[in-house]
Amino acid sequence: MGGRNPERSLGFLLHNVSRLLRKRFDRRARTIGLTRAQWSVLAHLSRNEGINQAALADILEIEPITLVHQLDKLEAAGWIERRLDAADRRVRLLFITATGRKILEKMQVLGAETRAEALAGIPASEHEALIETLLKVKGNLSERETASLTGEDETDESARGRMRRPRRAAR
Repeated sequence: MGGRNPERSLGFLLHNVSRLLRKRFDRRARTIGLTRAQWSVLAHLSRNEGINQAALADILEIEPITLVHQLDKLEAAGWIERRLDAADRRVRLLFITATGRKILEKMQVLGAETRAEALAGIPASEHEALIETLLKVKGNLSERETASLTGEDETDESARGRMRRPRRAAR
């Protein structure tokens, strides 16, 4: 699936496209005073408002202390607020402020501009096909990752050892 040419390798290509998209978005985001880490936190928080800090760190796949530093900066900027959980006063729940919502709106515009730039010259019908294909790839890999975490995934070596070999014809 790409042979020897790394430019046509799925992993190489996905990595580079992802990197370039982030760089283009980062340039735009700097105009409104956001770092990549901050826009990532805000974007994920917007989909999980009211979540606690530990759960958001898990979603972002970062250490909780790293998230705390980002949250401190976002709170100082007035973009988020931490509220005590009524059920457990040790837990802080995260919410986006009105100022943070304005930043999110600007982020959405920047995201749309970046997407338009990335997809320029590609027919709209191919946009949806690309998204569907990437969703299938993500699903395939997510299923394998889940299976491997639960111990249901066999390594290639153990699976090969259990494969039935074709019987040889009687001579």
